[in-house]
Amino acid sequence: MSEVNLPEGWTITTLESLTTDISYGYTASSSPDEVGPKMLRITDIQDKSVFWPDVPYCKIEEDRIEKYLLKKNDLVFARTGATVGKSFLLRTEPPKAVYASYLIRVRTASEELISVLSHFFNSEQYWQQITEFSAGIGQPNVNGTKLRGLTIPLPPLAEQKVIADKLDTLLAQVETTKARLDRIPKILKTFRQSVLAAAVSGKLTEEWRGELSYCEMGLSLEKADKSLNIPTVWSKTILSDSCKVISGNAFKSQDFLNEGEVPAIKISNVQYGQFEVKNQQFLPIEYLKTYKNFVVNEGDVLMALTRPITNDTLKVCRYPSDQPTGLLNQRVAKFIFKNESEKSFFEILFQSDYFKFQILDKLSETLQPNLSPVDLKKFIIASPNELEQTEIVRRVEELFAFADSIEQKANAALERVNNLTQSILAKAFRGELTADWRAANPELISGENSAEALLAKIQAERDKLALEKK
Repeated sequence: MSEVNLPEGWTITTLESLTTDISYGYTASSSPDEVGPKMLRITDIQDKSVFWPDVPYCKIEEDRIEKYLLKKNDLVFARTGATVGKSFLLRTEPPKAVYASYLIRVRTASEELISVLSHFFNSEQYWQQITEFSAGIGQPNVNGTKLRGLTIPLPPLAEQKVIADKLDTLLAQVETTKARLDRIPKILKTFRQSVLAAAVSGKLTEEWRGELSYCEMGLSLEKADKSLNIPTVWSKTILSDSCKVISGNAFKSQDFLNEGEVPAIKISNVQYGQFEVKNQQFLPIEYLKTYKNFVVNEGDVLMALTRPITNDTLKVCRYPSDQPTGLLNQRVAKFIFKNESEKSFFEILFQSDYFKFQILDKLSETLQPNLSPVDLKKFIIASPNELEQTEIVRRVEELFAFADSIEQKANAALERVNNLTQSILAKAFRGELTADWRAANPELISGENSAEALLAKIQAERDKLALEKK
């Protein structure tokens, strides 16, 4: 960082020159019981805030509390661990609380200065220095000595308030925008689930079908009382009557190879809508003839039978075209359909609520819940004729493509917003946010109002405090 590029009236200094106190926290065990003051830990700081009712307490001698007591405008800094460099400014008066030993507390003589520092502690300039301080260390940490040497661009005091106010306003707007964009994936997930529900209940094609009468599907569930209405013209069968269900073969451990041409398709490969290649094992190529029923080809629909549902999503995917012909291992099922349209419709049906209800009803109550292939084949299925299946698939794909497009745009916007925060901070600490203000107020950035003069005043305050302590 060079003084040459700084605006008039600014200077370069260190954190130590700006502070009246840089201190380590108190070492003690935390307790949920009210045995003393609260003890703030770095883990209590989430989403740039502290929920004080959840902060634990600690025991501390009464004559030592004052030394570690937190006050409004204290800036605390994580000095070690995965969150090293993370900071938090107490903008309001906290309850009676001390701070833990893995934190460092920073205090300044003015509210304007600590506010500017709190923003600087989120800037790229700051994080570059923190990274350099902790580079090459097994457990990342920044001690008090290194923190004191942190290089900081210092504006005049009057300009500090203008910068702090502008940053408070602009970054709050950025956070609001970010929060809205963060909600979009959840909204789209709900939208997709609604589309699936409408598709498998006949609502999505109700007008297209021209038949508006419905009847009770009649699920026989032991663990839950769930019901669903379906169009009266749809047929109701069991899964094995609608398609061929094949569960994998229990190959022996000695059958597997670390290398080969025929991958073993295991439950770890079947994820949510995609096939994942990891920890791949193989089987002898001659097994393709020996175990013809278990051959897996491009486009086959696969389902995991161990922990088949997580976070309300069924582990179903298609076998990708870039993978060689494989063999189905135990705890994985594949399905054979009459045509591509029926295959696409059943992929939608497998994500329906009434299909998941039946899975949850039949899962074994073990640490690794399993779905029996025998039970799976008996699942009740409601399906329309081939023409309506094709129309349902077309509409679902169209609506999902629309949702995917929105999600891509939202992700791109979120990336720009994330970059915007650093862009605003960089402009602030180059003096660009307040260029017009400086031009209009030259008397507030020069002479006795300059940053150099402010440093001298802070030093005088530090000297006074040092004498008082002595």
